[in-house]
Amino acid sequence: MLHGRGTERAAIDELVAAVRAGASRALVLRGEAGVGKSALLDHAAAGAGMRMVRATGAEPEASLAFAALHQLLSPVSDLLDALPEPQRDAVRGALGLAAAPSADARFLLSAGVLSLLTEAAVDGGLLCVIDDFQWFDRASADAVLFAARRLREEGVGMLLAVRDHTGVPVRDIPELRVGGLDEASAAKLLVERAAVAPSGPVLGTLVALCGGNPLALGEAAASLTTEQLTGRAPLPDPLPVGSGISEVFGRQADELPELTRRVLLIAAAEGSGELGLVLNAAERLGCDDPAAALAPAESAGLVIVAGASIRFRHPLVRSAVYATADSVQRRAAHNALAGALGGDLDRRAWHRAAASVGPDETVAAELAASAERARERGGYADAGVALARAAELTPDRAVRARRLTDAATASWLGGRPGQAETCLAEARELADDPRLLAELTQLRGRFELHSGDAAEAQRVFTEGAERAKDTDPGRALEMLADAAEAAGNVGDHGALADIGRRAASFGGGDPFLRAMLVGIGAMIEGDAEGGVPVLRAALATADGLDQAAHLLWASAAAGQLGDIDASAGYIIQAGRVARVSGMTGQFPVVLEFVARAERLSGRFTLSAAINEEGLALAREAGYTNSAAAHLANLAVIAAVQGRADDCERQAREALAIAIPHRVGLQASVAMYALGLLDLTLGRFAAAHARFESMVNAGLGAAHPISTWRSSPDRIEAAVGCGELDAARSILTSYGRWAANALTPQAQALVARCRALLAGDADKALAQYEEALRLHATDGGADRGSPFEEARSSLLYGERLRRSHRGGDARGPLRTAMETFQRLGLDPWAERAHNELRAAGESVARPEPVALNDLTPQELRIARLVAEGVSNREVAARLFLSPRTVEYHLYKIYPKLGISSRTELARLIDHGVGGTQ
Repeated sequence: MLHGRGTERAAIDELVAAVRAGASRALVLRGEAGVGKSALLDHAAAGAGMRMVRATGAEPEASLAFAALHQLLSPVSDLLDALPEPQRDAVRGALGLAAAPSADARFLLSAGVLSLLTEAAVDGGLLCVIDDFQWFDRASADAVLFAARRLREEGVGMLLAVRDHTGVPVRDIPELRVGGLDEASAAKLLVERAAVAPSGPVLGTLVALCGGNPLALGEAAASLTTEQLTGRAPLPDPLPVGSGISEVFGRQADELPELTRRVLLIAAAEGSGELGLVLNAAERLGCDDPAAALAPAESAGLVIVAGASIRFRHPLVRSAVYATADSVQRRAAHNALAGALGGDLDRRAWHRAAASVGPDETVAAELAASAERARERGGYADAGVALARAAELTPDRAVRARRLTDAATASWLGGRPGQAETCLAEARELADDPRLLAELTQLRGRFELHSGDAAEAQRVFTEGAERAKDTDPGRALEMLADAAEAAGNVGDHGALADIGRRAASFGGGDPFLRAMLVGIGAMIEGDAEGGVPVLRAALATADGLDQAAHLLWASAAAGQLGDIDASAGYIIQAGRVARVSGMTGQFPVVLEFVARAERLSGRFTLSAAINEEGLALAREAGYTNSAAAHLANLAVIAAVQGRADDCERQAREALAIAIPHRVGLQASVAMYALGLLDLTLGRFAAAHARFESMVNAGLGAAHPISTWRSSPDRIEAAVGCGELDAARSILTSYGRWAANALTPQAQALVARCRALLAGDADKALAQYEEALRLHATDGGADRGSPFEEARSSLLYGERLRRSHRGGDARGPLRTAMETFQRLGLDPWAERAHNELRAAGESVARPEPVALNDLTPQELRIARLVAEGVSNREVAARLFLSPRTVEYHLYKIYPKLGISSRTELARLIDHGVGGTQ
């Protein structure tokens, strides 16, 4: 019977009611062992009145990839055919129902779990009841948490009970702390459990000593005499509560017959409650009638046998039974279980490992094979645990180094960077094979590049490439490319030029990759004669590229050649390739480039939507530096929209990562955002100071790309605060860069900057007109950046008005205002509106474009649907369920005042443009 718990019951009842009404909710119940979390879950299950799936984590299965997910999803696996094909294949592979996808498809798997739960919720909702979540295998836990964080209006409820002090990360999900019972509720429980009602003083003492913990109260009541409960005899000191509960359970087990203790130990070692397996193993340990041997344990209330399952009354009972056995008895139990498991290779391997005393290659090989099966299904974190244990059991030094290397890789991909670093360090101490050392060096560098010090990553890659160029030329060239990526993030263009020279002397490896490094290095060094032919020849073969990483290199090459449109096209293509493949390692990083390209094209709302997605995925994948990139870009968008608080918060968060990690690109973008915010709000002197700090921040904080891309903003800020000499100096440098740029927009921005600095009004107006002519010829309907064109129109109109040509100023000012309004840039629209009024035209600002009212998720969905993508394919690309896509479309159409996909496509085409 559940006593008290008014707050907890209300929260659970509210969740269940919301799910019944079609909403989705997730709630974590966190508390110490025995505090009553399971009883609350039972309360939720009893009153749910809807379809339900349940799973309970088992400590012995905490390293078996997808064991818990299989338990949770088995009742609804018949609905898998309703999922988009990529998600369906990923879930089937994880559950062992089909071959696993060849790629790292963890995001697809997690999205498939969400889709499957959504399908199961169609008729009246679905409640997922999860107990002992701290013992879920990592692959299952990651998939469940991914789904829980993305629940919206699918009619799915999720309750997760987690024990305190287990180190299980459960982020971004509402949490309810489950504490002890109040005194009145504790009194009811004691009366129910004790032989006699305790006296008032005894009751108060017991509640205080037990902290209101129901398990502790119940065990204390059962262990005390009538005299102690009524206060006629003193309470024992210490009272058997808290950590002493396990001792109580242990003593209860010790009082059982020897054969009963043997069967109990096997059940404790087995953990999942499979009665037939426990009985089989007990027979192997000499117990002729194990079922009869269990009877005393049932009578003592330590275990509950129901049908084909056996479970301990509380997890602490199981822990106590296992802890009170000696090591010889435990190994014997695990060995018997391994023998009884037969064809269950993964569980057998773990039991054989638990039964091992020292190194044993046969057992190590079985565990390594189990890890490989987990890895094939996407269970990287669990594969890392298995490989690390296999390495411990491996007698041969070289084989152990190999397994530790694989463990490091799997742990990193599984989101366990700490374990990855430990395995990597151990492998480096053991390895002496040059090819393995090269692999370890590359791993170390990639760990640093994605989540550590980018400058250190650059050094590691460069030195590693030199050491490996003779023994492993293919990997050596890859490391040079990694070094170039790291140098690009740091902002060390001198290193990029040096890497290009090194690559020219490296034999073997990918010819396309070598051409990229050589050509880009030459261009950065100023050797266009040497670099242009190399890059053009390599890009001539780019049509067949099908890897996101290669497409990003092609984008960088096109950028060096001044073909900004082609550069953006390669980035968009890379985003599509990475999205379809579901590659966890690449995707958040690729989305950095996609979001930046959309922002530079003036599609701010879409850029922010992509950043929000990338930020969530980067955090889930443990890619800290990628998270900084998404935060920095979001800060720029907030700046241009005038959202000061958001801009400053996101920039601070990005800088807190980027500065100590020496990721100059992200640091400089974050500092640029702060300067752009000042410029947007008309604070020219503050903007100029911010921009100067950005340029002069030094290696690892400044970046050449941010310097030249921000030149038009820096010039406008300098002119605005009267720093004309600084503005002229910036223009000189910017003009040199723009001389090599092929796009009309680049030349348009140079013309605009010259107009800002022109003292003579006629010369200034002629430059503005040239800028607008160039903007208008840049790429037709989807040309350049509408934001930059509108800024040129605004500055042109302002100069016309100051030249007493108010009538002529109204046209460009009106165009600027309408464009800013369409893009959702209120401060800029307000500035244009004020100028228009000053020019003599009294006009109301137009209504905001409805597209700007869509949430990031809605906008991503709307864009894909407008391109003609089906709901199922949208779900596959965005890691959603098809029903979630349908739900969002149901909200999108009324928001936009439309009723069909055709209207949506038309509105999107005229609204934000471009492709995702």
